[in-house]
Amino acid sequence: MRQTLRRHAAVGLAALFSLFLPTALPASAAPPAGEIVLDGATSAEGIAAGEGQTFYAGELTTGDIFRGDLRKGTATRFIHAPAGRAAVGLKADTCHDLLFVAGGGTGKAFVYNTRSGKPVADFDLAEGFINDVTLTADGAWFTNSAAAELYFLPVGEHGELGKVKTLKLSGPAADLQPGFNLNGIASTEDGQTLIVAHTSNGALYTVNPKNGRSAVIKGADVPFVDGILVEGDNVWAVQNQLNQIKRLDLSSDLSSADERNTIKSGAFDIPTTVAKFDDTVAAVNAQFNRPASPFEVVLVPAWK
Repeated sequence: MRQTLRRHAAVGLAALFSLFLPTALPASAAPPAGEIVLDGATSAEGIAAGEGQTFYAGELTTGDIFRGDLRKGTATRFIHAPAGRAAVGLKADTCHDLLFVAGGGTGKAFVYNTRSGKPVADFDLAEGFINDVTLTADGAWFTNSAAAELYFLPVGEHGELGKVKTLKLSGPAADLQPGFNLNGIASTEDGQTLIVAHTSNGALYTVNPKNGRSAVIKGADVPFVDGILVEGDNVWAVQNQLNQIKRLDLSSDLSSADERNTIKSGAFDIPTTVAKFDDTVAAVNAQFNRPASPFEVVLVPAWK
């Protein structure tokens, strides 16, 4: 789902973070059909849909942000992040020209202006690994892969940023295992329910944003789940190490899900997050833990 804010009147885990450090990047070449090279990137992780066919993709280890155009098949470095930043999951608020970025092992959230590319603000969330972000009508929600809690950053009617609040989780989503726990996050259209991905458990959970109570979504069997995307009763769950995206059909009460299809591509190379543009989904290749070729955004049919 195009994640925009709508208004009526829109010490980190150093050991974990080190797993993401890639080797040198060879010279990039023209992208094949269905792929867009992040020219000059030395790492990648997050992607967000902007206005029209515009997308934003993050360079994991530097925090830089690329801006691309699906129609032109190009992407260039847009935001040169200050030293010491990182970019994991990201979402664009097209109503207020803001880009929200999960800061990984920095424990921070970063906000940029999508017109100028300039930093707007940064927020200390918690120690751990701030992994992903989603937007509701009221603000931005962030996950932490090392803690059973979410962080809410209020956004006002005119784009003003409020004070971060921490939501402690209870129930199955609060289960902490070795490795990555809470990862991807999305919201139902009405903002009344959050859906979180739990990598270690290979599961999806609903979360009540008011009290933090969680429940398992039965039938959502998603090993190696990473980023997720929710649109209506559809969930696209990226399974990074399996090089695929599983599409699920949610029940009306969000208590269960049925598998509809699995999207695969020979161009996938450990995809991590996904954004949707009409009938196309765009996934970022992270290429973790191996010599890295150019980093790409891979375009595949949303309903394949």
